[in-house]
Amino acid sequence: MTEIKFDFDDILIIPKINSGITSRYRDIVLPNKLPIFTAPMDTVVGIDNMDVFIKNKINVVLPRTIPYNQEDKILFNDVFVSMGLNEIENSYKTNFENLYKNAHVLIDVANGHMQKIVDLATEMRRLRPDIKLMVGNIANPKSYAWYAENNCVDYIRVGIGNGGGCLTTKQSGIGHPMASLIRETYKVKQEYLKNHPIGRLPAIIADGGMKDYSDIIKALALGADYVMIGSIFNKTLESSGDNYVFGMKVGSDIAKLCFKLKIPVMKYFRGMSTKEAQKAMGKTHFKTSEGVVRKRRVAYHLNGWVENFEHYLRNAMSYSDATTLKDFIGKADICLITKSAYDRFNK
Repeated sequence: MTEIKFDFDDILIIPKINSGITSRYRDIVLPNKLPIFTAPMDTVVGIDNMDVFIKNKINVVLPRTIPYNQEDKILFNDVFVSMGLNEIENSYKTNFENLYKNAHVLIDVANGHMQKIVDLATEMRRLRPDIKLMVGNIANPKSYAWYAENNCVDYIRVGIGNGGGCLTTKQSGIGHPMASLIRETYKVKQEYLKNHPIGRLPAIIADGGMKDYSDIIKALALGADYVMIGSIFNKTLESSGDNYVFGMKVGSDIAKLCFKLKIPVMKYFRGMSTKEAQKAMGKTHFKTSEGVVRKRRVAYHLNGWVENFEHYLRNAMSYSDATTLKDFIGKADICLITKSAYDRFNK
């Protein structure tokens, strides 16, 4: 019988029977960098606004529309650069000598189940062990063990078709409900760790489909080491999406003033598989789009969103008797709920 999978709206985190935490601010210690990555989307982050994300303790992954030779600013901040499969293959021809020392690289391919990616990642690890490597995306928990066995990557993005800018699952039927996927991948990771206690396993990055703070917190509680966020950050005034007021494109200063005066400001948003994004990457032959293009209303400043997130994360950790993220990630007791139960608190 096929096992039914669940998503974030289908579950709640059950508090521990008792908690020794008396103050969510004094007793709970969060890291200097939050367990969050920007999605590599050009309507979220770029060279011109990456500093505001770094200042707010968010890990940055630049989109493929940004050339990876912007060494000084990128290298100094441990920022990931995104490269497509063709770029990686071309780099392999020169033994990856074109990549700077201690580079952080994302092989930005939607289908992380391809043997070619593991082969290239293995060669990159052999030739350039100084490089930090992120790959993805996968939607089969067992694929995590496949990467772990090859010991070739540092981060694996999990999730296909869940993101606000992605239509892959809707159009092709491929996917896996995100909450179940995180939980099952975490179990695969723990099982692998039990049988291979020596070595560092790839971090799990839950990528796509986060609608609010609770989705991110549940993703961590289920076992994600990090959460990758796109559409939520696009709705910040500081995102790199173009600004529109009353249908007219405006600069950042006018957008700031309008937002302050509570005049609606809209942000341009697009998935990175759209033909518009493919053109921005310099492609001349376009593939069928698996993404969306739309305008979305600016809802908040980035620092305000981060402040709220830290508060809600501390709150969840206090109920879970977790003083550090290590005590919280993957340690949650969860319960499945009915739609009626969800509707009752979804005010």
